[in-house]
Amino acid sequence: MKYSSILLFLLCTGSALASEAVDQTVSRLQGYIRVNTVNPPGNESRGVEYLGQILSEAGVSYETAESAPGRGNLWARLEGGDEPSLILLHHIDVVPADASYWDVDPLSGKIVDNYIYGRGALDTKGLGIAQLQAFLTLHASGKKLKRDVILMATADEEAGGFYGAGWLLQNRPELFEDVGFLINEGGSGVIFDDTPTFSIEVTQKVPLWLRLTATDVPGHGSAPRLTSSVKRILRAGDRIANTRFERRLVPAVRDYFAALAPFQHGERQRLMADMSKAIENEPFMLSLQSEEPWRAALLSNTCSLTTLQGSNKINVVPPTAALELDCRLLPDQDPEVFVRNLEVIINDSNIEITRIMGFTPAVSSQDTPLFAAIHKAVSLTFEKAVLIPSVSTGFTDSHFFRDVDIVSYGFAPFLFPQGEISGVHGNNERVSTENLKTATKILTDFLFEFATN
Repeated sequence: MKYSSILLFLLCTGSALASEAVDQTVSRLQGYIRVNTVNPPGNESRGVEYLGQILSEAGVSYETAESAPGRGNLWARLEGGDEPSLILLHHIDVVPADASYWDVDPLSGKIVDNYIYGRGALDTKGLGIAQLQAFLTLHASGKKLKRDVILMATADEEAGGFYGAGWLLQNRPELFEDVGFLINEGGSGVIFDDTPTFSIEVTQKVPLWLRLTATDVPGHGSAPRLTSSVKRILRAGDRIANTRFERRLVPAVRDYFAALAPFQHGERQRLMADMSKAIENEPFMLSLQSEEPWRAALLSNTCSLTTLQGSNKINVVPPTAALELDCRLLPDQDPEVFVRNLEVIINDSNIEITRIMGFTPAVSSQDTPLFAAIHKAVSLTFEKAVLIPSVSTGFTDSHFFRDVDIVSYGFAPFLFPQGEISGVHGNNERVSTENLKTATKILTDFLFEFATN
């Protein structure tokens, strides 16, 4: 970084208000982490109250809606000109955390060695506070806007978004009538050989969550039968776990690996530059899956065995047993065809497959003024920054908005050294205070670039 993020922030805005926004970022994230919004059950209305108080103190009006008791959503709008509106989106809910595996209380927001620890520090309360501070600085500047800018915080993303983004689109469609662009989670930065590279998520693998239910004759554990529901479900799970799904290279993934190639070394650089050949190279694919499984997963459909249910009593052979699968499909995969192929793999008429959840694929083009504005804003802080359009193995709420033709990018401008473990959905989730301040500065630069005249 050429200058400290605080100095760059001040150089950009030339305002004491900007300095105050940076100074508040850390304490506000600490406070947000301390608001318990673990999903389940969510209780996102607690987060709505916290954010609402900050907005009220800044003189910004906002609206809220509960999709169910305690499942709160919030949005605030800065009005501007006639160009398509922009949404800054984050989700209020966080996943559970087992405190026995953490160095600090997961809901403490404690600072240790200049890192803010806590569930949601990155996913996505840290992004939400950075967006909030940038939004408030834009408001305080009094600059004329060429488009509306909407700050939106939603419920339930960690469980599919059906009480949050999905619910708002269905029940408050008027909020999105003039919206053309959206910034959300899904991309962040890594330093490759001193080059800051920011992934901008433009599409994602499609989640397909399935439940397999095996049925057979129940009985006593002391008299094993040749077949049982448990034996059937274990056999099905074993067959799926040992199936290597066909590797395929979709265009967005091809472009992603080609953009990564210049930051690799030796043979790995050559292979990533032409993944159409590399996917047939077994030693390379084995090393990729071992070292970077999240990238290997972009090259095929996948299924992870996650939950297993049998008898609730040790000496009873149950009439049914169930296995749940977290499958992630390539964007061009027909889910119905995929399920039929699973039935062939399982090869057991006593097992029924039911769908728990599934979404539709969608891609946002990188050839947009939004992408250009992000690149310009990032370059103000990191002169040699490179932007890489990426594909996410996980899902975010962005798919809801891509389905209604809103250009949606995953862009969280945090920058990590290569190999740093941030703890998203794991133990000791954290973000450095400097990283948080720099992200706030970049988002502020972006808003002034994209939204002001």
